[in-house]
Amino acid sequence: MNNSTPIISLQNVSKVFRTDEIETHALSDIHFDIQQGEFLSISGPSGCGKSTLLSILGLLDVPSSGSYRINGTATESLDLDQRASLRCQSIGFVFQAFNLIGDLSVLENVELPLTYRNDVSRKERKARAEAALEKVGMAHRQRHFPGQLSGGQQQRVAVARALVCEPSLLLADEPTGNLDSKNGEAVIELLGELNQQGTTICMVTHDSRYNSIAQRVVQLFDGKMVDEQVPVHPMAANL
Repeated sequence: MNNSTPIISLQNVSKVFRTDEIETHALSDIHFDIQQGEFLSISGPSGCGKSTLLSILGLLDVPSSGSYRINGTATESLDLDQRASLRCQSIGFVFQAFNLIGDLSVLENVELPLTYRNDVSRKERKARAEAALEKVGMAHRQRHFPGQLSGGQQQRVAVARALVCEPSLLLADEPTGNLDSKNGEAVIELLGELNQQGTTICMVTHDSRYNSIAQRVVQLFDGKMVDEQVPVHPMAANL
């Protein structure tokens, strides 16, 4: 796996926010790769720079310095349209707040990212959405609406929506943050199963209990990488 070009490559990435005469160094000298099929967890307390790093990984923001490549493509010089196109092709997002649209059915929510793709027919869009729902165990609820689902079920639908475009990388931003412990563990187990099936995942979490599902953990503190480790039981089922 390590002989191939990494899906994600960060080299000396820093991010500085400037307001008036004040500089805030949100990230300093971040460097790591994510290989095809890997599950990486980015962990650390609130305010350590996780959200800023996720915004850069998701092509929603740019580094102040350093290099970020995705599938070998340098991102620093891309304009907004190029970044949006690359994001649509390469990255799927799972958010803490689910971000499902209440007046669309489960199937329509999952289809939504494909409606922005001119190369996908309506028939194929429906088939791919149904396949994604099957993968997360929610095909039987495709005609329901988000308000008729539990929090855990809504997050499974959100995972299906993230997978429907067949992205190179799945970014999970605090995917258990709005769930109780039972549903949180179920979503983490789902991410582990998807990773075993070949999905490359980068998860941001402040909850160290869930790091054991990852193959590698990057620890942030005050915007710096302070540790990188391989969990003792990388696919532990008992979280």
